[in-house]
Amino acid sequence: MNSLRIDKWLWAARFYKTRSIASDEIGKNRVQVNGQDAKPSKEVKPGDTVRLRQGAIQRTVVVQGLSGVRGPAPVAQLLYTETPESIQARAEAAEQHRLAREPALSIEQGRPTKRDRRQIERTWDDRWSAGID
Repeated sequence: MNSLRIDKWLWAARFYKTRSIASDEIGKNRVQVNGQDAKPSKEVKPGDTVRLRQGAIQRTVVVQGLSGVRGPAPVAQLLYTETPESIQARAEAAEQHRLAREPALSIEQGRPTKRDRRQIERTWDDRWSAGID
């Protein structure tokens, strides 16, 4: 076997969980082979450079081997080598994500807690009454 479909290779190399997800990502132009947008039927061979995006992570890998079956992760990792620039960019992105502020802390308003609700009820009982005061 000297070439393999890119969607099948991405699935076998464990970048995507299913072949259909790999095809969808390729269809959304999130995968490039040798600098060009790929189609799911694009053939890859050892030595090709593949750029792909997994969520917010951008990876650049060089195809080292081909496999038409999905095997264990240690075997799948032998199918490619990641470029040093890609490894460094992923490490920097992970560090920025680690240092980023928790998104939940930016929410100032939202559903009140039980304590907040009790406080709201107390203030309403003091301000509004059924009496004619």
